[in-house]
Amino acid sequence: MATIELTTDTFDETVSKDGIVLVDFWAEWCGPCKRFAPIFEQSSTVKPEIVHAKVDTEEHQELSVKYGITAIPTLMAFRDGIMVFNQAGALPGPALEQLIGAVEGLDMDEVRAKIAEHESAQG
Repeated sequence: MATIELTTDTFDETVSKDGIVLVDFWAEWCGPCKRFAPIFEQSSTVKPEIVHAKVDTEEHQELSVKYGITAIPTLMAFRDGIMVFNQAGALPGPALEQLIGAVEGLDMDEVRAKIAEHESAQG
């Protein structure tokens, strides 16, 4: 599956689906973003079962604000509608593969239990 472009209208619907969604927040003027783009695109070819999506921070500034994007590129990983990773900085290919493996290996029942525990502790 090729990389898809997300907009304000399609973001929430896309990341809330079952499975893994990787989102690359980027901008045309960003050198590190341009260096990361082919790595991200290659990953979308190798792992077609994972949604690889991009958000142009210049065109969709409201998403940048909503998700607290202060540096680009920023990569987020969602699994079954839950954000499980959020980090600024371009990743080399092996690190992206390692991240995907970690997200695939998550016990989502355990993740949901920790979220529920955290929310109940917040009152």
